[in-house]
Amino acid sequence: MDTEILIHIWQQLLTDPRKSWVLFEHGTCVVLPAPDDDLAEQATKILKEFGPVHAGAPAGDFAVIDLRDAEGWAVTGHHRDILTYVGPDEPGEQSELAVGLCGRSKRDQDGAELRIIHVEDKRIPADLA
Repeated sequence: MDTEILIHIWQQLLTDPRKSWVLFEHGTCVVLPAPDDDLAEQATKILKEFGPVHAGAPAGDFAVIDLRDAEGWAVTGHHRDILTYVGPDEPGEQSELAVGLCGRSKRDQDGAELRIIHVEDKRIPADLA
């Protein structure tokens, strides 16, 4: 999926002005409700630990969310601040199982590769706080 389209989709979905987030190459987004100094480093640590899939463990679990503000789905995992976008043309079929497995696979890939494509910094600068 085109990077700019993916960024735009997450900007539509994550509208809370207090939550910064980091987007990885395959569509996985790490929301940072309590951001540290280095958003990219913080998100990378979280995704490195909670992104990879381990069969038979909580890391293999997922849930599928039908999106209202964009076409497609968000797939959650065992960390509440990690979501993966699955577009309507990505899974072979559009069953909940196919969508969930597609999103889980993308999260696993992002958790292994850890390539950031966008950082959305919504922190208020100290001079404006």
